[in-house]
Amino acid sequence: MLRKTNIGALATLALTLSPFAIAQAQFGTEAEAKAMLEKVIAAVKADKDKALAMFNKGEGGFKDRDLQPFCFNINDGKILVSTNPNIVALGTDVRTLKDKTGKVFGDMVYNAGQQDKITETGTYMFPRPGQTDPMPKVSFVSRIGDIGCGVGYFK
Repeated sequence: MLRKTNIGALATLALTLSPFAIAQAQFGTEAEAKAMLEKVIAAVKADKDKALAMFNKGEGGFKDRDLQPFCFNINDGKILVSTNPNIVALGTDVRTLKDKTGKVFGDMVYNAGQQDKITETGTYMFPRPGQTDPMPKVSFVSRIGDIGCGVGYFK
């Protein structure tokens, strides 16, 4: 009986420490992305300027592994918050964003941001923060007053 218990415990430990389990812990999940967007919505409603500054700095829990918020103006699409500070500084219109396959995904994100509810975009290719190779990504996006914000997760 003790032998079966030990074998079961070792099997559980092996599964827990498997590369798949370790990889999952390194990256944000779909549920965590949606939860972060809910936190983003609450922060913007409480104090938009403070929230946007926190998002850009990754403060207050708004940078968790590969989960980070992005925001844009509803009226002109100008990106206000991004993992890439260059596109914020350049005043890039979210609607013009393309993935490395040439697929324009910015319109999909912008259109999802027109809704006063959390909307899921389709899949597009985008590199994880700090990487260059694109991976399949899906974002949750919502309108919050005069801006749209989202948080994406990698599949």
